[in-house]
Amino acid sequence: MKKITILSLVLSLCWIACSRNAVTGRNQLSLIPEAQLQQMAVGEYQSFLSTNKVVSSSNNKDAEMVKRVGSRIASAITSYYTKKGNAELMNGYRWEFNLVDNKEVNAWCMPGGKVVVYTGLLPIAQNEAALAIVLGHEITHAVAGHGNERMSQGMVAQGLGAVGDMLTSNNPKVNSIFNNTFGLGAQVGVLLPNSRKQEYEADRFGLIFAAMAGYNPREAIPFWTRMSQGGGQKPPEFLATHPSDENRIARLQGYMNEALKYYQPVKR
Repeated sequence: MKKITILSLVLSLCWIACSRNAVTGRNQLSLIPEAQLQQMAVGEYQSFLSTNKVVSSSNNKDAEMVKRVGSRIASAITSYYTKKGNAELMNGYRWEFNLVDNKEVNAWCMPGGKVVVYTGLLPIAQNEAALAIVLGHEITHAVAGHGNERMSQGMVAQGLGAVGDMLTSNNPKVNSIFNNTFGLGAQVGVLLPNSRKQEYEADRFGLIFAAMAGYNPREAIPFWTRMSQGGGQKPPEFLATHPSDENRIARLQGYMNEALKYYQPVKR
């Protein structure tokens, strides 16, 4: 009876914590207050910057480009939310864009707009529009609440009875979920498939935000084609956190007409 009561309470909490995302229109599980996530992100971001080589934008054109493109994407997103009557959802965002000297082909955005681009991405991006495609994608993950959704699913996956305890701030279990992966069974059944859903959402709205910022969304196709030619053994899609290259490019082509409606080139 006790287990049933706990399970009922947890399921009720999950139902209450489900909310419709203002960007995607999809219901999401969000157990962690956005302000708490942003606070956690600030600490992790500063820790990362302090232990990695940040390229100064004052004397490096690539670092300056990262800040310029990121700022334009952020402005486009703010405009998008404002026009939809959801400007308050950008409260707490303190945008930061940094280029880090690292050969890994990567970029990411934490809650609250804390963005990093690795120098290893730039030879594949090749141009400013492709970088905008990447930043639009990564920033969408943050503003669409994907991090909160993944963490909330992880909290449930690690133990339904412990969910209530995990909701307190500075909880080591929450911090652990922030940084770690989860059990294979839970990943294959729920977490990874949902991650692919998040990836497609980030692709779609990332194109729109890049287009709103004045960057040609068509650049997404050659960019992801170059990414797909990077080589290396890739897992089957059902075991991967990202869609296959072929499926991603096909979806991007399907999203293109929608994104082009927002595209107005700006003089640079």
